[in-house]
Amino acid sequence: MLDRPGRRAAGEGRMSSIALACRINGRAVHLDVAPTRRLADVLRHDLGLIGTKIGCDAGDCGACTVLIDGRQSCACLTAVAQVGGAEIVTVEGLADGALQRAFARHGAAQCGICTPGMLMAASDLLARNKQPSETEVMDGLAGVLCRCTGYRKIVAAVLDVANDASAVEPAVGAAVGARLARVDGVAKLNGAEIFGADQAPTDALWLRAIRSPHAHARFAIGSLTTLLRKHPGLVRVFSAADVPGSNRFGIYPTLKDQPVFAEGRARFRGEAIAALVGDRATIAALRDDELPIVWEALPAISGIAAALAPGAPAIHDNVADNVLVRGRVESGDVDRAMADAPVVVEGAWSTGFVEHAYIEPEAGYAQRVGERMEIFACTQTPYMDRDEIALVLGLKPEAVRIVPSAVGGGFGGKLDISIQPLLAVAAWHLNRPVRGVYHRPESMQSTTKRHPAEMRARLAADRQGCLIGFEFSGDFNTGAYASWGPTVASRVPVHAHGPYFVPHARCLSRAIYTNDTPAGAFRGFGVPQAAIAHEALMDEAALALGIDLLEFRHINALRAGQRTTCGQLLEHSAGLARCLEALRPRWQALRAEAAALNRTGGTTRRGVGVGCMWYGIGNTSLSNPSTMRVAIDGAGRITLYNGAVDIGQGSYTIMPQICADALGLPVALIHQVTGDTDLTEDAGKTSASRQTFVSGRAAQLAGEDLRRQILRLAKAGTQARLALDGAALIVSDGAETRRVDLARLKPDNRGDVLVGRGNFDPPTRPLDEKGQGVPYATYGFAAQIAAVDVDIELGTVKPSLIVAAHDVGRAINPTLVEGQIHGGIAQGLGLALMEEYVPGRTENLHDYLIPTFGDVPEIEVILIEDREPLGPFGAKGIGEPALIPTAPAILGAIRDATGARIRRVPALPHRVLAAIKAARGK
Repeated sequence: MLDRPGRRAAGEGRMSSIALACRINGRAVHLDVAPTRRLADVLRHDLGLIGTKIGCDAGDCGACTVLIDGRQSCACLTAVAQVGGAEIVTVEGLADGALQRAFARHGAAQCGICTPGMLMAASDLLARNKQPSETEVMDGLAGVLCRCTGYRKIVAAVLDVANDASAVEPAVGAAVGARLARVDGVAKLNGAEIFGADQAPTDALWLRAIRSPHAHARFAIGSLTTLLRKHPGLVRVFSAADVPGSNRFGIYPTLKDQPVFAEGRARFRGEAIAALVGDRATIAALRDDELPIVWEALPAISGIAAALAPGAPAIHDNVADNVLVRGRVESGDVDRAMADAPVVVEGAWSTGFVEHAYIEPEAGYAQRVGERMEIFACTQTPYMDRDEIALVLGLKPEAVRIVPSAVGGGFGGKLDISIQPLLAVAAWHLNRPVRGVYHRPESMQSTTKRHPAEMRARLAADRQGCLIGFEFSGDFNTGAYASWGPTVASRVPVHAHGPYFVPHARCLSRAIYTNDTPAGAFRGFGVPQAAIAHEALMDEAALALGIDLLEFRHINALRAGQRTTCGQLLEHSAGLARCLEALRPRWQALRAEAAALNRTGGTTRRGVGVGCMWYGIGNTSLSNPSTMRVAIDGAGRITLYNGAVDIGQGSYTIMPQICADALGLPVALIHQVTGDTDLTEDAGKTSASRQTFVSGRAAQLAGEDLRRQILRLAKAGTQARLALDGAALIVSDGAETRRVDLARLKPDNRGDVLVGRGNFDPPTRPLDEKGQGVPYATYGFAAQIAAVDVDIELGTVKPSLIVAAHDVGRAINPTLVEGQIHGGIAQGLGLALMEEYVPGRTENLHDYLIPTFGDVPEIEVILIEDREPLGPFGAKGIGEPALIPTAPAILGAIRDATGARIRRVPALPHRVLAAIKAARGK
């Protein structure tokens, strides 16, 4: 039995209680509860109203927003003693009406973790103002944060409630390209979606990790006998000695350097050294300083320079120089090109840690079932999780089952296992379910970040504006453990010169160990950092040559028929030039508007910048397969077994669209089984913008395979039309109609009578010692324009417009594609202007700032469809490409407005002011 309806966890209720009487969702409620308990906790754990989400427990994110006597309130900040006699409404109590339909129509819910809070805030606003302005919508919903959408779809949905247009199902064969509402959207809109913290078996114990308060320290754990006697609700304390298999995990088969529990030495602040397991109240109340732990703080190596300094201590004994891995791409004779070039520009740039800041902290539960382990948790990569947990427990992979919960944002941060091995070790030993939920500071302390980078680059061009050479060196702080550091180091050199034809190039990278928080995958694998450098140099070269910035990029844009610096021939789908052509009219108009505004004087200067990008879809020069299966049973039910985890990007919607068109039946007939490693094939990880391209192609092949089998049974031609009539398939082939009685076909052990399978592994070729090869089968291309207003006295920067042109190959679902672009732009804006994680200082959503409604400007999206023959119906990926050009465009706009060249990102006001002074020679 799962603990969703209100069942108080063991050990609760020890405090003196009050008799609480109120109305919740129109029903009288009477409870005996401790007066200081948070309303959010009571709603979720006592009443089973899991639609009220908890993202911070501090009133920062607004995911817990409910209505109290008609006004929006943060349930995580409200003590239940304050709501006696109140009328409370949660998302479960909202009428299923026009607001939810508008959210569905506009794609305003992506991952869905913030959606209940957004709906409650919007309900409050619309009850008081039925026709709000855009500004009033933004103000009314400003208390709720979203990390996925970029807010623009949410604003559009609230403004469009009165329209209440009905959705139209696409015709057979027209699902691809249709603005289909998310198939998982209803659960996101009514509070029924199950995230990692939303369910567990009723007898589950709770787990809390004990973490290092030091960036580097030795430690010893003493006898636990006294602690266990003092706290009867504490069942056991786990540490490294309790790991039954390998106390090491990691992304790569030959690089397992991170322990489940540190073994006598902690290498970063927030590293797990032990875990408490017991009843909820005991685990929550027990203080860390009650544990018999002796700490010896050691000097910590923070930052790249310290790690590379002569004589620096080794973070890991087997890596003496702290250089985890190197990457290299070299073509032509770059030294000669630089020496002979009439124009050479150069510079250095640095970036800091960036936090994923997904609104859902890591959460889930584990349970032992005989000699198997089952884990329900948030993840981007169930099969990788399965294999890692098997190593930790000393089991075969088939003995581990991963069932992904709904994922409340990932962006790469939920590719690494986090809470899963802690839960698995405890559940294995105790033979009892164990659940856990990270609190916000814990999530931010212990999970991976975007890599800080130290970069230098030079660019050479001839007098006609053609690039001749490019040189790049970048060091990336991978923190205490490898995580995705090798992927960053291998991907960056491929992309470092930007989406341009460069005959001579040398691009080098290193991933560096430090005692900082581990850095891993975050929407771009180092390419956003490199883009800041190459786009700044493109601006400098264009200015030196007196060529328009957009036209300079158009001259040099990579085109089909040209070779990359890896020697790869781009045969198809290289749409950067088309993106720039689409932007040209807006570029010219916006620059004219900025010039006119700046002539008026005052303290505000407007600037317009442009940024371009390219991004290889999928793994770098590695096998990257996906397998999909679609089946029909004897009753006529069609099921797509879809292992491509949806973290908000829409894979649970677009895979049925693709499969339905390949099969030739209405998309509404496609049911799904998703994610579960016991039930679905391995579709690979949800990262590197690969699911649409790779798994989408596999879904297309599976649909085509099933269609071929049906046509063969019916002895029909390839152009025949299919229809489903209950348990029979109707096959119309010209003037003939044939009926296939599915109930008469022999079922397999799953009950399926026909099964179509599709497998796709994009063709790549390993890179040699100079980085020559075929790292990716296809690339996404994009260009964005940013218009910003800079206060030259305060140093503040306010973006006013982003215009984004993206070559997506084919937009399987334009609404979802636009949503990905909006969300990526918001994160790119954060990278450019405000986001900087500092261990020990910015470990909550109050001190660590992410963009809000008021920060994200108007966004115009232009979809360029330069079709990729390898992709499903011509499609490529969009997740990472959406973010990469935004920061360079904004930084270029700051320079255009003020002359300030930003070398340290983010461009915080004091850095902008310093750069303005430097530009003025002060």
